[in-house]
Amino acid sequence: MQSSAVINEAVQTLRDGGLVAFPTETVYGLGADAKNPEAIKQIFIAKGRPSNHPLIVHLAAPDKFDQTQIDWVALLAPWVRDLSEEALKLINAFWPGPLTLVFKKGKSVLNELTGGQDTVAIRAPSHPIAQELLRKFKGGVVAPSANRFGKVSPTSAADVRHEFEGMLDLMVLDGGDCEVGIESTIIDLSSGDKAILLRPGSITPSEIFAKTGVKVYQPGEVKSGNEVTVDLPRVSGSLKAHYAPTTPLRLYAPGRVLDALSEFPDIKSRVAVAVWDSESSLVLDDHPSTDVEEVIVSSDPTTFASRLYRSLRDLDQQGWDLILFPEPPAGEEWDGVRDRLQRACFGSGPSSSNHDNN
Repeated sequence: MQSSAVINEAVQTLRDGGLVAFPTETVYGLGADAKNPEAIKQIFIAKGRPSNHPLIVHLAAPDKFDQTQIDWVALLAPWVRDLSEEALKLINAFWPGPLTLVFKKGKSVLNELTGGQDTVAIRAPSHPIAQELLRKFKGGVVAPSANRFGKVSPTSAADVRHEFEGMLDLMVLDGGDCEVGIESTIIDLSSGDKAILLRPGSITPSEIFAKTGVKVYQPGEVKSGNEVTVDLPRVSGSLKAHYAPTTPLRLYAPGRVLDALSEFPDIKSRVAVAVWDSESSLVLDDHPSTDVEEVIVSSDPTTFASRLYRSLRDLDQQGWDLILFPEPPAGEEWDGVRDRLQRACFGSGPSSSNHDNN
């Protein structure tokens, strides 16, 4: 873990308009002062991220020892226009943690971080280093994942350094491996009186309902008065190609791995096939491919999520011609990883940077 002196240096870097990569419970973030337009521009440049793609503001949860009941209203006042009862229920149940909420933005929130929209996305991360950094900084920090735009998100400090090899002066706080492993769940509270799921994550709609009584709707379920689908805010991770390895990545249906292999007929190809730990070894002997290797992946959704980007990143660096992953089973506890895998497949392959992102 990082010493206080190192975190103080990181705080000073942020105050001076520099970038700091830091761990959160989901993935590593590339952070900048949310009130500094020039610093925010540096994030977009470093990542190669389109400037209309909004960022998430990270706030410190006050120290639990300071007060018995956290006054989130006061903390959020500079950032959001209004806080509903539902918002406070979600915040009190899940912050700090991997849940991002989208609000109508306050007047002083910079357009540079909202992608020019009238909404702002906010979360309070629970990782102790992120918390200490934010508490000492005493302000909001925008932090998309610390990787080149569209690529696999980083879940260790080494991943971040690998992504930004050219940025020798980038400060990276090392907090070990990320526990959750996929980005936060994003819920929109800005489009009227309904909570709408904009990005699935480890916190599911049924868990939200069980803990708060707040019903979360899917984007397609919400219509405005005249049956027109409501225009929802753009958020991080909503582009079709995302989280993508350079090696082509495909999903195979249960029991259909040979079909997936036969679609890739080059017998000289080297293929890595991810297999559920709950299934016995695949019958790959029937396939003429010279080199197929099995990689065991967890059939527990939480464990699978925590290792997903690690596995994709490692396989991507091993020089396979194709990576095959099993389609995640039905059920909302798998929706977060299914979402990431589908976008990763769409964006994968050597020309992934040329994909039309929408």
